Amino acid sequence: MTTRRLATLHVWGVPGRAVPAALVRMATDRRPLRRSPGLRFAKLLGTGSGLSFTVRDADPRRWALLAVWDDEHAAAAFETGDVVARWRRIADEQWSARMRPLAARGRWSREEPFGRPWPQRWDGPVAAVTRARLTPRKAVRFWRAVPPVSADLHESPGLRLALGIGEAPLGLQGTFSVWDSASALNSFAYDRAAHAAVVTRTAQEGWYAEELFARLALLSSEGTLDGRDPLA
Repeated sequence: MTTRRLATLHVWGVPGRAVPAALVRMATDRRPLRRSPGLRFAKLLGTGSGLSFTVRDADPRRWALLAVWDDEHAAAAFETGDVVARWRRIADEQWSARMRPLAARGRWSREEPFGRPWPQRWDGPVAAVTRARLTPRKAVRFWRAVPPVSADLHESPGLRLALGIGEAPLGLQGTFSVWDSASALNSFAYDRAAHAAVVTRTAQEGWYAEELFARLALLSSEGTLDGRDPLA
């Protein structure tokens, strides 16, 4: 079925002097987040390049919040609330996106954050969210397989933005990416040899104890990353 849920991603860049304050926000914002009316799911996230999915990728000057809301009204109310205001006070750059779930499979922390939306046609930019919890004894083989796929991702036609995201430096990680269109995303997912090989190995080797893949319609975005609008 279709869904009224709205997903939002906030990304905040902080100056070096504000990194300790960002770490405090990561530790203390969970409780006020849970009290937000209309919130279905939320994760405060570290970010990185996503090139190796190890601690080497982590960027202590960039943090994110992925949230899923009952509807647009709940998301809009949160935007003017205390959590966002506290991040804005310490950030020197911010970027945010509003998204509608198009398709999702799998779980994140034993939840289905985007529901089970009926696949819908969407002709605009598309965001993709992947998240995995690695099986510890198979993590090293996963990390060895990642670099060719990550390098290929960043060179893929139609890619506008790619971030590594994670709840922890190791073992809990994913990606957030934005593409010109669903066809550009499909071309990377199914036609690029490096990604296809890893998909095959994932099924064969069982790298993940839990995994989620979601596709979302990018409704709007505002702000900058690294001084520019990634969708301009």
